[in-house]
Amino acid sequence: MNKLKGLPKVDTKGLQSFIPEEEIENLLKIKSNDKILVREIIAKSLAKNRLDPAEMAVLLNVDDPDLVEEIKEGARILKKMIYGNRIVLFAPLYVGNKCINNCTYCGFRKSNQALVRKTLTMDELETEVRSLEAKGHKRLIMVYGEHPLYDPEYIAATVRKVYSVKEGRGAIRRVNINAAPLDVEGFKTVKAAGIGTYQIFQETYHQPTYRSVHPSGLKADYLWRLFAFDRAMEAGIDDVGMGALIGLYNHKFEALAMLYHTIHLERKFGVGPHTISFPRIEPAIGTDYANHPPYAPTDEEFMRMIAVIRLAVPYTGMILTAREPVHLRNEAIAYGISQIDAGSDIGVGAYSGQDEIASGKKSQFILSDNRSLDEVIGQLCEAGYLPSFCTGCYRLGRTGEHFMEFARPGFVKKFCTPNAVLTLLEYAEDYASPATRDKALAAIERETAAIPEGDSRKQILRRRMARIKSGERDLFF
Repeated sequence: MNKLKGLPKVDTKGLQSFIPEEEIENLLKIKSNDKILVREIIAKSLAKNRLDPAEMAVLLNVDDPDLVEEIKEGARILKKMIYGNRIVLFAPLYVGNKCINNCTYCGFRKSNQALVRKTLTMDELETEVRSLEAKGHKRLIMVYGEHPLYDPEYIAATVRKVYSVKEGRGAIRRVNINAAPLDVEGFKTVKAAGIGTYQIFQETYHQPTYRSVHPSGLKADYLWRLFAFDRAMEAGIDDVGMGALIGLYNHKFEALAMLYHTIHLERKFGVGPHTISFPRIEPAIGTDYANHPPYAPTDEEFMRMIAVIRLAVPYTGMILTAREPVHLRNEAIAYGISQIDAGSDIGVGAYSGQDEIASGKKSQFILSDNRSLDEVIGQLCEAGYLPSFCTGCYRLGRTGEHFMEFARPGFVKKFCTPNAVLTLLEYAEDYASPATRDKALAAIERETAAIPEGDSRKQILRRRMARIKSGERDLFF
């Protein structure tokens, strides 16, 4: 039982892990290059059916180069089929980096004397949000260390603060949070503040590795973290985002474990994760472990894992952050990535430059993609994608099981394409550089022209585009 004020009561009595570790290890020993079997599995995925663990393991274990290319091509087709050309953009906003845990791989760990600790005041938070809005951001994920200061009431207060800040025509329309596990009452508190997705990473699903890299703090309790989504969903939060930190243990094991976690949520709550993430360990100040991750996959292995995850869970969003370099992010988008961050800085207080201390000394790790939001949008448009800040589904109640009703049969793009067009037009009108504006308008015309003339959405979209050009904002389907 936790005795620290501000932290949840930890009680995992009677809980048992739903991750069958021995079964996963056995599945990963089975090698098959059976072309007929592999193609049948890909066809099942292209029919928008979630794969079973044994089927996912087959795809992970294939080592025939031609079959690997067929897996990647299947992922490309599925991504296009379900999501169209859209790529959702967001920014991370680190609120505080104090932490009671001592995770060996993390720059925030309690014992790291090289890190400068900082928690934003409400005034500083407002300044950060104004800076983000002035650049055109509409979607944030707010990140907190695990510390008594960051209790549910504090998290809820910061979320409400963000929603209240308006800069010019700018506003944050969706706030997701990445915060330590809470109890059910704590999750109810943050839900009441209007959060979108609750995101947390198990880091590693392999219990021996988990114990070795989490020597102390609340995070040392594997089951408390593993059942966090159960408590969140019991509290009414129906959009959750799972992930594993790639490099702590075998990336294939982690990918399969996330599928088992998905199946657990589907069976118990009728809906799987809204998003899946798979960040790779990156260097962090004062953290030697992060410089030498023991199970770091090659770029090729990483790309293949992304393609297999896309095929395994067709309806789930996939996130790849600015931890990864530009060329790799651009490649991964084709294999199934549907969300990326842009114009990111993970130093506490870094967006507004209100602190003279370099953001790297207040950051959890080091980013590889340092492009501005404007650069990312321009390059995405040029590459044939449709950048999106859409938040329509969340505000119309298309979340959780309702969202999956649309996502599973592939109808998402019927809402997302016109909504993405409208949000990109807002960006082009209000924030884009001249060069990016031209690219954005070309992308908008391309996507609008692709909607069949007989589709009623086309005329509605044209009328709403005209309203945005006349000064209206926040129009969505």
